[in-house]
Amino acid sequence: MVVDKRLTGDPAAVVDEEFLSENIIDVPSDDEILSDDVSITEDDEGGVVVDFDASAMMPDDSGDFFANLADSVNPGELTKLGNDLIGFYKEDKQSRKDWEMAYVEGLDLLGFKYEEREQPFRGASGISHPLLAESVVQFQAQAYKELLPPDGPVRTQIVGAISPEAEKQAQRVKQYMNYQITDVMEEYDPDMDQLLFYLPLAGSAFKKVYYDESMQRAVSKFVACEDLVVPYTTTNLQSAERITHVVHMQVNDLRKMQVNGFYRDISVYPETITASDSQSKVDELQGERPGGHDEEYILLECHVDLDLLGYEDTDEAGEPTGVRLPYIVTVDENSGEVLAIRRNWGPEDPLMAKKQYFVHFKFLPGLGYYGFGLIHMIGGLSRSATSILRQLIDAGTLANLPAGFKARGIRIRDDDEPLAPGEFRDVDSPGGNLRDSLLPLPYKEPSATLFQLLGLIIQSGQRFSAISELPISENGLNREMPVGTTMALLERGTKVMSGIHKRLHYAQRIELKLLAGVFADYLPPEYPYDTIGAERNVKASDFDDRVDIIPVSDPNIFSSSQRAMLAQMQLQLAQAAPEMHNMYEAYRRMYEALGVKDVDLILPPPKDPQPIDASEENRNVLSNQPIEAFMEQNHQAHIVAHMAMLKTPIVMAAPMVMGSLTGHVAQHISMQARQIVTQELEPQIQQAQAQGVQLDQPQQQQLMADAENRVSELIAQITTEIMAATGENEDPLVELRRQELRIKEADLYRKAQDDEERLKLDQKENTDRNKIAREKIDSQEDIAEMRGQIAAAKLDADEDKTEMQGRLAVAKLKQDRARAN
Repeated sequence: MVVDKRLTGDPAAVVDEEFLSENIIDVPSDDEILSDDVSITEDDEGGVVVDFDASAMMPDDSGDFFANLADSVNPGELTKLGNDLIGFYKEDKQSRKDWEMAYVEGLDLLGFKYEEREQPFRGASGISHPLLAESVVQFQAQAYKELLPPDGPVRTQIVGAISPEAEKQAQRVKQYMNYQITDVMEEYDPDMDQLLFYLPLAGSAFKKVYYDESMQRAVSKFVACEDLVVPYTTTNLQSAERITHVVHMQVNDLRKMQVNGFYRDISVYPETITASDSQSKVDELQGERPGGHDEEYILLECHVDLDLLGYEDTDEAGEPTGVRLPYIVTVDENSGEVLAIRRNWGPEDPLMAKKQYFVHFKFLPGLGYYGFGLIHMIGGLSRSATSILRQLIDAGTLANLPAGFKARGIRIRDDDEPLAPGEFRDVDSPGGNLRDSLLPLPYKEPSATLFQLLGLIIQSGQRFSAISELPISENGLNREMPVGTTMALLERGTKVMSGIHKRLHYAQRIELKLLAGVFADYLPPEYPYDTIGAERNVKASDFDDRVDIIPVSDPNIFSSSQRAMLAQMQLQLAQAAPEMHNMYEAYRRMYEALGVKDVDLILPPPKDPQPIDASEENRNVLSNQPIEAFMEQNHQAHIVAHMAMLKTPIVMAAPMVMGSLTGHVAQHISMQARQIVTQELEPQIQQAQAQGVQLDQPQQQQLMADAENRVSELIAQITTEIMAATGENEDPLVELRRQELRIKEADLYRKAQDDEERLKLDQKENTDRNKIAREKIDSQEDIAEMRGQIAAAKLDADEDKTEMQGRLAVAKLKQDRARAN
């Protein structure tokens, strides 16, 4: 197109005069034909050729990067852009019409307005059950306390290595952001309170974080879900094709911004306030309605990607790439006039990434872009509870004030007035029994089954919305109950609320990061008060990547009772094994969970050890108090005093005291050695810095290794010198061991003497025993000899007898043989 060529630098283009007069520039007069910038010549076909200086025709963009570009874009392009954006906004709003209607109808379930009913009879109950309202109010109160504590919602976390400088920086950032949010940003607290009421109803709510030119400060403003419109295909705000924020602005406020140059100073006309469907329902619940003379502007602030004519993205050769860039375009919905166009990326950003101003808070993740609220989740239960409650009340009303039929001829005095208690009224009966003339309808009492069903519905809704009491309250916080059982009961009753609270924690973290960016970019580069450990102007460098901004709320804890339970269980575990825990910290967290102020007055913190003289250290070690060496002390003097103390009998008789004092002496020796090494290295480092020499990583590691080796050598050297100066060549622990050996040696010598005496006694007893034994042996030998002699004599007698018996046998044999012959 001709316009594209003109704005991208083509020096010559054939254009239509009528098109130029309507869209780009006025057709030059005859006097302007010879201008230095533009010349017009006729061609052979009857047209004209315009030759002009492209740089002179480009939009003026030599000012501020964030200047209003609408002042330099041609009116025809602005009109087309405004109409397109309004059309897109209406399409996007129509695509979510059903979601908006469901939200509007669900607002009736809050029951804020009593309904006068004519059906099923005049005066029927119009009460609504407060199940939904109770759930919303309980959630709002609980989340508000956790997400916005009195001291501020910001805490900081150091990214990377922790150092004293980083801790001071984190403390400064935390203090400044909490100061801005709680003291300067007046709208933050009420807007967060209102957001937490809308959120459980609609399921989605938004915050807009930006710098307000008129107030000259950062703003975090609540935006209702009906005032933020996105396309049907949107999945998240970061990737949204366009975001339209509907801004309702008073007449005078718009005029101020026009005078200040924020918006184009053109004529736009306000319109009478006409509430939308959702706003009409809110007004109905509050009992309000807009007046006939109330006027406002409805501005559409569109965060959209555009291929804006004259400001296209170009490649290295200067040719348009066709890539759309992010802009913020403000359009008046009534007139379609574009009031402002501003770039929506950073001036130092080569990628031209879209800057985000909105934060999406979700109650429950929906099936699409918008979240689900209690209206969607328990709206049916709330409607059923309301219907059953009305039936029970109507049944009781009809049972207490029955109606029926009466005979036509019977006349009751003042029959249009109900009977008062204890009143008897005259009746004109033509005759017969009065009972036969009156027939009451058979109304039943309220149903017990219906009442039980109402209780079941209410219990189901409360269980889902987690507003019933925690299950642990049924048994109380029993100290004998195991910690695992307590945690299981606590988790079972708080699953839904815990998930919701984590989503809120995530969204608030994004919000605080956006706020930190605004503080760093737009606010003055110095703190408005005296800071911790630095000058005021350090603010310009404090808001960097070294400190992470996170909410003070805990994503796993969403109530004071839950925090108190966890703190008490933690204290119980610490009391069970105090030697393994920091008892001061355990008790301090318990007090903080209970919300006690000025904990230090009740629980004074332990004092940090301070340098004291050597005599005080000797006195403390005798009373079993801890002692510690400090780098700035006179180590040599302390070592001498402690070594003299080690030679005293009272210390030598107490091994525990001797061990503690000896370890303290070793600590002084180590610090003295490190001081000497530091003094030796300082000249080398200063010389390297003076010469501009940068040590690489291996050189630094080698230098550190040499320093440690030098420290070890000095420790051995100092120890040897101290022992020699005090008349000892050995460590006191060695002397202590030697004394123990001497005591053992004395015990062994005493035992040896006792054993020798006992041996002498044993030897004397043994001599007497031996003499008796010898006498006994001698007597036994005599007896044995006598016995031997007797045995020999007996043996000789037996041999003679045997010989005689043999002779007799031989003689008998000869005699028998003789007889036989």
